[in-house]
Amino acid sequence: MNKPLLSVITVVFNNEKHIERTMLSVLNQTYPNIEYLIIDGKSTDGTLEIIKKYQSELAVFISEKDNGIYDAMNKGLAKASGDYVIFMNSGDEFYEKDTVKTVFTRSADADIYYGETEMIDQNLQSLGRHRHKAPENFTWRDFKYGMSVGHQAIYIRRNLVEHYDPKYQLSADIDWILSAAKKARKIVNVHQYVARYLVGGLSKKRHFQSLKERFLIMQKYYG
Repeated sequence: MNKPLLSVITVVFNNEKHIERTMLSVLNQTYPNIEYLIIDGKSTDGTLEIIKKYQSELAVFISEKDNGIYDAMNKGLAKASGDYVIFMNSGDEFYEKDTVKTVFTRSADADIYYGETEMIDQNLQSLGRHRHKAPENFTWRDFKYGMSVGHQAIYIRRNLVEHYDPKYQLSADIDWILSAAKKARKIVNVHQYVARYLVGGLSKKRHFQSLKERFLIMQKYYG
C-alpha cells in the first residue's frame, strides 16, 4: 500500500509545560512516513532545551521571532514537503500512537481526511468532544454554522493549501481550511477521534475580535 508522506508542523512559544507531550505524540507514531517540523518563536523558558533533546529526529527546526501564530504556521508550510500536511501545535496531540496509520488506511488518495477532536484542559483532563461534532460528510459549506473541524483533526493534501492570511489574527485557520475544502474533490471522514486539543481561554476583547474575523470570513465564502 502507498504510504504518503505526512508533514506534521508544531508551532510553539514559551510552552515548556506541554511541548514534550506534543512532540512525543508525533515521534511515537507507528506510521513510518512522517516529516516533523517545529517552528519556535524564540522561546525564553525551557522550551528550546526540551526540543533540542529530540532535534536529530526533526526534519526542520526553526527558532526565531515571528509575527504571531499564523506567521509561524506559514513558515512551517513553506518548509513542508509532504503529500499531506497537519498542524499539531504545542499542547495538542495525536489521539493514539497509531492514529496516523489508521487515518491513511481508511481510504486511498483522499484530498482531505478528518475526524473528531477531544478537548482537554491545562491539567490534561478531558472536557469531552469538540463543541461541534465533526459532520458526517464534511464540505466547505459546513463552516457556515460554526467551526466543525479543528486544524489538529484535519489532514489536507499539501498542493491544496495556501498560506494563512495574515490579516486574520485569531480565525485564519477557518479561512485556511475553507479555501482547501472548496478545492477538494474527495473528503473522507475517518469516524474516530484523531486528536486532543488543549483549550485556552480568549479574553472578552479577543473573543469579540475573533467573532468579527469569522463574520468577514463567512461573508467571503457565503456572501
